[in-house]
Amino acid sequence: MADASNQAFYDRADAHIELSNEQLKTCENLGEVSASMMFGTTRFNAWASARNFKSAAEMADAREAMLKYFCDQYRMMLEDNLDDHINNFSRYSAVQAPE
Repeated sequence: MADASNQAFYDRADAHIELSNEQLKTCENLGEVSASMMFGTTRFNAWASARNFKSAAEMADAREAMLKYFCDQYRMMLEDNLDDHINNFSRYSAVQAPE
């Protein structure tokens, strides 16, 4: 994973979140916007991963390792963010409560 203590890391993440928030202005379905963001992330990660290989066969051999890496990273980041929202629920939900 990138160095999460690096401000540029958070700035890039915030830019993606800002784009999703903008999309919510024209698509009120939060699940659809979330799914699009996740799909875009997986598509970008597949493309970025492919750049590290010389052939499809070489990439295919590393497929399971890549899946494990990305799934482990996603789970770790999701756990951190879920814990953050649980620990700060009152503060975060005061901003935007679901109907």
